[in-house]
Amino acid sequence: MKVVIQRVSNAKVTVDDKTLGQIDQGFCLLVAFADEDTDETLEYMARKIANMRVFSDEDDKMNLSIQDIGGKILSISQFTLYADTKHGNRPSFIGAGNFEISSKKYDQFNDLLRGRGLIVETGEFGADMQVSLTNDGPVTILMER
Repeated sequence: MKVVIQRVSNAKVTVDDKTLGQIDQGFCLLVAFADEDTDETLEYMARKIANMRVFSDEDDKMNLSIQDIGGKILSISQFTLYADTKHGNRPSFIGAGNFEISSKKYDQFNDLLRGRGLIVETGEFGADMQVSLTNDGPVTILMER
């Protein structure tokens, strides 16, 4: 599993000019799955993201979690995180998980985040989406498991 975490002041995702998800302060997550990802992998990643302290406290130090600030999450599926660019000019996506299985893992992952009391907006798994955001900081973190 791979997740790009972007601390944002706002983010939204649209499909065919229809807004599917929109948040103010929080995280925009780009999420990809591999076939070997387990329930434990999903739980670990959800816990780490929910508790990650990258928001500023009163001393302007990154010391607060998304839960501490009442932030929201916009979760976007993005299998291209598994692009293999070692050979040739056309990336291979062989490392990305099976579509149907990854779709279920995506739903399960978002439910795990919601189970931690977070508001989670989403795009549409497998769709051609347009994502717009304002990266706050910028703060961008890559997590792999």
